[in-house]
Amino acid sequence: MAAVAQQTSGRVSAREVAVWDPLVRLIHWSLALTILLNGTFIEEESKTHEWIGYIALGLVGLRLVWALIGPKHARFSAFPPSPARAVNHLRAMLSGDKTIHLSHNPLGALMVYNIWASVIAIGITGYMMTTITFFGVDWVEEAHEVIFGWLLFSVALHVAGVAFDTWRSGVNLVRAMINGRKTIPYGREVE
Repeated sequence: MAAVAQQTSGRVSAREVAVWDPLVRLIHWSLALTILLNGTFIEEESKTHEWIGYIALGLVGLRLVWALIGPKHARFSAFPPSPARAVNHLRAMLSGDKTIHLSHNPLGALMVYNIWASVIAIGITGYMMTTITFFGVDWVEEAHEVIFGWLLFSVALHVAGVAFDTWRSGVNLVRAMINGRKTIPYGREVE
């Protein structure tokens, strides 16, 4: 879908497009909070850490279900994981292209899947550490810590990507993830 923001009444205008539904936004910010809490404030081997991890895993599970049955911008079909599309998007950005994507751009889509997979892997290794079979097993604990480090790196890259794409596109992506609407500047192509 390609569209362009229009000029109205002789004035330059922008248009708002509803993109992120309340459940997507609630899951996004709740997942961010669980990562922040377990990564910085909660004692690692506490029951609270364990339950926050299960909540994070549940949030990703709910988001995966919502990607199957939710509104169009929340669905997998709105942001398919495609390394080839991500490379093409990166090339286009480097050449000055400022196309706006209503859902995630191809690089953002890969990051979303990466973060979801990381949270799932952390949840699985975290659960494994509570079982008799894997309690105290070094490789499970190491995997849990390494994947969490990867998640933190990914989140930092995600935040940097959001800041860059906000600057590049003129669309405040943080505001869109708060109020659910993207404000498309006049004359900008939308995919």
